[in-house]
Amino acid sequence: MKDAGKKRRFPTGDLARVAVFAALIAVLGLPGSINVFGNAVPITLQTLGVMLAGAILGTWRAALAVTVLLVLVAAGLPLLAGGRGGLGVFTGASAGFLIGWIPGAAVTGWLVERAGRDPALVRLMLACLGGGVLVVYMFGIPVQAWIMGLPLGHTALLAAAFLPGDVIKAVLTAIVARGTQRAYPDAVPTVHRERLRAGGGR
Repeated sequence: MKDAGKKRRFPTGDLARVAVFAALIAVLGLPGSINVFGNAVPITLQTLGVMLAGAILGTWRAALAVTVLLVLVAAGLPLLAGGRGGLGVFTGASAGFLIGWIPGAAVTGWLVERAGRDPALVRLMLACLGGGVLVVYMFGIPVQAWIMGLPLGHTALLAAAFLPGDVIKAVLTAIVARGTQRAYPDAVPTVHRERLRAGGGR
């Protein structure tokens, strides 16, 4: 009975963390969004939340947090920057970027997990750039080009306007994640996974 209780307790804790980060990403949309150079895809702070989820939650929990948020958005809740919500956002120019948040968060988490029990700031930053920027762009740019009927190269140039801001977000995320992990070691995905295994969780 004791082991069974442990197995129930750890998943509950994971679900709580997933819910917290889904809410955090939603809150980061409250400042609104900015459209630059006539780009149909807005710049928001929510991508910072996606990166932070990956850096602290790890692969599957980060992907689940983003999935929960997007399911709520699809259900009509105005949780995206600018108060956007509903199925219509998944047919617009930013649809690919939104869907890309899921693998982007997962890849960020996967890279951080490979950085070990004490991930360096540079490793965290590279993980955020790899997952939260490169992977998201890999989904977002082709979908935007297809929806808007634009050449892929032209769409990539439009997306380049996001790069300076996304690099800044990656640096800020790495700093916040590293500070959090130093204060709370369980915020390191590798440490969390090892504790679950030691406690008999999954």
